[in-house]
Amino acid sequence: MPNYYEYSRKYQDELLHNILPFWVKNSNDEQHGGYFTCLDRKGKVYDTDKFIWLQARQVYIFSFMFNHVGANDLWLGFAFQGSGFLQQHGRDSSGNWYFSVDQQGKPLVQPYNIFSDCFAALAFGSMYKATDIDEFAEISRNTFSNILARRDNPKGIYSKGISSTRILKNSSMPMIMCMLLQEIETLLDNTLVNKLYDECIHELTETFYDHDTGILFENVDANGNFSDTMDGRLICPGTIVEGMWFIMDLAEKRGDRALIEKASKIVLSTLEYAWDTEYGGLYYFMDYKGHPLQQLEGDQKLWWVHVEALISLLKAFYLTKKIEYWNWFVRVHDYTWKHFPDKEHGEWFGYLNRQGEINLSLKGGKWKGCYHIPRALYQCWQTLEKLSQNEKQV
Repeated sequence: MPNYYEYSRKYQDELLHNILPFWVKNSNDEQHGGYFTCLDRKGKVYDTDKFIWLQARQVYIFSFMFNHVGANDLWLGFAFQGSGFLQQHGRDSSGNWYFSVDQQGKPLVQPYNIFSDCFAALAFGSMYKATDIDEFAEISRNTFSNILARRDNPKGIYSKGISSTRILKNSSMPMIMCMLLQEIETLLDNTLVNKLYDECIHELTETFYDHDTGILFENVDANGNFSDTMDGRLICPGTIVEGMWFIMDLAEKRGDRALIEKASKIVLSTLEYAWDTEYGGLYYFMDYKGHPLQQLEGDQKLWWVHVEALISLLKAFYLTKKIEYWNWFVRVHDYTWKHFPDKEHGEWFGYLNRQGEINLSLKGGKWKGCYHIPRALYQCWQTLEKLSQNEKQV
């Protein structure tokens, strides 16, 4: 019988005694507010530019921990530091959130990326839960309205493509929407929320889903069909497994057993497809037909892909009680904990080559910040805790 309690303590301890303290210690910009995310292996700042989506993600993580782990004033104060910086410097005059600003908050890159908006809505919704400050709820709602207005053409005037030639839909929008809605649904109209939930479920489990292979495509054409192009053949295992645990959470809330089963099976088929049988670990990108990828980093092993797989496998096991999900969890757990944690300087490495060797020793940058790892450690800790409690009651 697995020792769920021991696994639970491992994830809890790593979250509370390694990951969160690392970011509190090293990412704090006391002079200008907000956070440094470009941190080298030891936590030293190597660049002071600030990426809005990472600023918002960090606000979310620390306010979330305050809301769900304990009323730690240090965490809330740290979240306030980021939210204040975002309020002052994060948006243009139309309320769209920039992609990046300099250390002082002067805009560097236009608001082309809708994910800055998604994580801003997430962050301020979480801050409202922590504080009951109405302004935070208003920012979250207004930002969400902008997201709805832009979601069919997220990049808008900043798009480089000629949409009339090839129209492709991307799965990342319904995936992130499914998560965001569950976090801020109490701020929104209930009818709208349920309508959007239904759309997300259909998109993620039908439109982008290939019934023959059990895999979700990253992109499909405007009619939901396969596009035999580099973008159309693209598979991103991390996006799939992350989206499926959002779906599982929603299905559990709705009491939809069939949806739980379907999402769990998609996780399993994805991992069977994406596992590197020679070196272990999960590929970052894959081509459906095995053709060369345009993403040169496709065979790398990334932190977020593996930790999202851990969450989805534990939730699938907890909800279905099927042992194959636990067995896969142990496989991914063993690989993840062997390769990613930095036992010497704290936090985790993010980028490994195919063989599992360190590609980049940084702890944070333009794409890696304080988000996937602490969220995964919390989610795994909580699911393992429930498994442990259930075991005691048997």
